[in-house]
This record gives sequence, structure tokens and C-alpha cells, in this order.
Amino acid sequence: MLFRYSAAMHIYSRIAEMKESATLAVGARVAALKAQGVDVVGFAMGEPDFDTPENIKRAAIKALESGMTRYAPTAGDKPTREAIAKKLRDENGIQCRFEDVTITVGAKHSVYMALQAMIEPGRGDEVILPTPAWVSYRPLIELAGGVCVEVPGSIANGFRATPDQVAHAITPKTIAILLNSPSNPCGIVYPPTELRAIVDVIAPRPKIAIISDEIYEKLIYPEIAPGLAHWSPGSDARVADRTVTINGMSKAFAMTGWRIGYMCCPSANGHFMREIVKLQGQMTNSIASFFLPAIIEALSPATNPEVERMRLAFATRAKLTHRLLCAIPGFRDVQSTGAFYSFPNIGDLIGRTSPAGRILDSAQAFSEALLSEAHVAVVPGEDFGECARNHVRFSFACSEAQIEKGIARVDAFVRSLNPVAASCQAS
Repeated sequence: MLFRYSAAMHIYSRIAEMKESATLAVGARVAALKAQGVDVVGFAMGEPDFDTPENIKRAAIKALESGMTRYAPTAGDKPTREAIAKKLRDENGIQCRFEDVTITVGAKHSVYMALQAMIEPGRGDEVILPTPAWVSYRPLIELAGGVCVEVPGSIANGFRATPDQVAHAITPKTIAILLNSPSNPCGIVYPPTELRAIVDVIAPRPKIAIISDEIYEKLIYPEIAPGLAHWSPGSDARVADRTVTINGMSKAFAMTGWRIGYMCCPSANGHFMREIVKLQGQMTNSIASFFLPAIIEALSPATNPEVERMRLAFATRAKLTHRLLCAIPGFRDVQSTGAFYSFPNIGDLIGRTSPAGRILDSAQAFSEALLSEAHVAVVPGEDFGECARNHVRFSFACSEAQIEKGIARVDAFVRSLNPVAASCQAS
């Protein structure tokens, strides 16, 4: 007997109204075109092109072969959490214990749980978000029942929001600020002095928490901006017990497919992390148990040379990408100093027409025409914030040859537009 299901099955409005991830949507389209034999140059995915270092893979294989295949504690086992806590104390200056740490299914899972734990639906809780910002932050805030309050960073200020902007965005309903440095999609790093100045705004307001997504912390380029370094807000004693530090293994260690993140919050008596682990226990429980020794290995000194090799390669690609983008008519680009993204402004090209006759009335239209006509994939800026609407994101997590090949196609495409745009104004 066949059963017929009603098309009127109820879907929660926050899910129904949620947009698909722009980066994943472009990635899926690229995969489909490549499957058809189309030669696509992809600048869409934020995924290193390097393989996971061999010593990390061997640690997981050894654990698997030794029979480490059973459930692990929800937050991860003690040795792995101790290794993460030690890393946070030694490298980030965050005074924490292993009990203050939980290991999650990617850093996105950490962001999701932090917001779910903090936001009370229906109360109008506001989360301040400096933009341009990663496409998932706003949906995750809204899914938890919160209100996203954007604080736009200008291209003239390197996309960085100022302390004064943050102060003016605070209302009695503000419960948190979500920071991301180095930044996706901008590839910029807040200097420690600027982050400290933002913390100065938050510190006297005890009801406001800080969520600090530091997934790109090891990908900073003092070769480009001398003296630039990472600083963790959670190291500031004034806000340490209300700062959630989020990180993971995906970017710096080329472990995207492993789906390993972690979060730390040394709140009073461990209250916040106990509630997080309770939530996690009703969701995913632990990550795969045989990945836990790989985390310890990744955080060991043995992996440092490989991490540095990849960082240096990204620094070279950052300079190359900026130079090539600034030679394209109509592009205005800020030099990336971290992560592996460039986020040029293409506002001078809006309103022009592609060779196939498409009117480029938005970054979305530009990106779609670029993919279909020139076979280059970038991510349109609309979902990175209101201030990002005239931008597109390039991920230079690919070889120098691919960067040169792809941006040459972009240059030819732009020069074929009617009318021709003005020359680039490099930052």
C-alpha cells in the first residue's frame, strides 16, 4: 500500500526562511560543472589545497588500528582536552583548565552551540556582528532567536569596525558581540591594539559576552604587515569568564574534512561549559574517538614545520592575488594580511553588460555571469553583510598557477564588459 504525505507538512519558519550557505551553493555548482567536464577555476571554497600532514594522519590510523572505535566522552577525552587547554594557555594566554574545553563537530558547531546557549528566543536579544562577516553568522544568530546587529567596517579602514562603532551599536538588549580575526571573507587581521580597544568597550558592561572565532589564527602574514600578530580577547582578565574562544583544526592544519572544532570558556565554576556539554550530549555527542589522538599530534611541536610551510605559501599567494586583482579595471582590493581570502569591491562594474548580454546589476549577477561565461567561481558578497553587497570573495587556497590562470580569465571577462570600467584603485 502506498502512503501519500501532505505537502502541507509544517516547517519551522526560521528554517524555511533561512538562506542556503552561499559558499556551499557555489561549491556545489562548481562540482556539477566539473562533473560535466567544464574547466572551472574555483575561488569559492575556503579549503586549503594541501594534504593533512602525515604525522597527523598516522596518529588517527594508529588509533583506529588499535581499536579506538568506541564512544568517547561527549566533550572529548581528558588527554585531548588537556592538550587543547595547554595550547590555549601557552599560545593564547587564556587561563583555562581541561574542564573549560569541549571538542565539537567543526568550529561552526561551536558557534551554533554558543549562540543557542546565550540567546533567549522572544526576548529580542541582540548580537553585534562586525561586517563583512562569514555567511553563517547571521543565520545562526537568527536561528537561535536573536537579532543580528551589523557594524560595518569600511574598505577605507581595511574592513575593520571601530570601537566607537561598537559602542554606538550597544543597546539594553545587547547580549554578545561576535568577533572573527583573521577574517572570513576579508582576509584582514585586527591588530591587537584595535581588538583591545573593542574589549575596552565591552569590559565595563558585564551582561555582554564575547564570542571570538579564531579559526584562522595561525594564518597571519607579518611578511605583508610587519609586526602583525594574533591576540585572543579571552586572555584579558576583565572579560575572561564571559569570552567563548572558538577554534579548530580545519584551516591551519588542512583538516577540513575531519570536522574538528573546539571551544573554551573558563566561566565561574565551569557553569557555561557544563551547559554547553549538556546541549552537545543531546545533539552530536562526541566526535569520532580515533580522531582524538590526531588532535594531540596536530598540536604538538612535530607539526609546526608543516603549519609554517603552509602559512608561508598562503602569504605568497596573498601578495600575488592582490597584485593581480588590482590590475583588473574596476576592482578595488584591500591587501589580505591573514586567512586566505581577498574581498575586492566591484561597484564600478555594476550596471554593465556581460558578453552574453547579461546586465550585471549586483555582485550575485556578476558572479553568475563570471561562472557561466568565463568558468571562474567566486562568492558574491550579498550574504556577507549589507556593506558587502558590491564585493565578491576570492579564496586563494589554491596553487599560484591556478590563481594566475583564474584571475587572467576574470581580467579578460571584465575587459569585455560594455562599457569598460575605470582603472583599479588599490588600497
